[in-house]
Amino acid sequence: MTVSARAFKYGDNINTDYIISGKYKFKSADMEAMAVHAMEELDPHYYEKVKPEGGFLVAGTNFGLGSSREQAPLVLIHANTKAVLAKSFARIFYRNAINTGLPVVACDTDLIDDGDTLELDLQGGVLKNVTQGREITFSPLPPVMAQLLADGGLVEHFKKHGGFAL
Repeated sequence: MTVSARAFKYGDNINTDYIISGKYKFKSADMEAMAVHAMEELDPHYYEKVKPEGGFLVAGTNFGLGSSREQAPLVLIHANTKAVLAKSFARIFYRNAINTGLPVVACDTDLIDDGDTLELDLQGGVLKNVTQGREITFSPLPPVMAQLLADGGLVEHFKKHGGFAL
């Protein structure tokens, strides 16, 4: 399955407090309400730009460092972020993203500019930059992680299969 969306590009070392500020994490468990504040520390208009049609959050190295709470990927999902594309990810954020159903792709993001139209083929390991006419290849997820994403995350996978069946 291929997903198309516009790129919203940011820099390196984006921590989970930039994704959703700590001042909101403990005020509500309503992810829809919290999603309005997604990325507001770096871009106060992220939600307004991404929510209507969806978008790819594109970053540099070490995306998602910091807290191990799963609110960060959940807030991005509720803000209509289709996937996060970065050169590298903090390990806990990466697993929390997969477990909550947010696709994450490690690839060369230097070949993507803010506003580019992208087409992501997670299974094929190809990201097409339609705007620039380029293809970026990446290692597809292992089958177990791809299945978790396809099912909507770990909790949905357990509901669907009655356990951790693949």
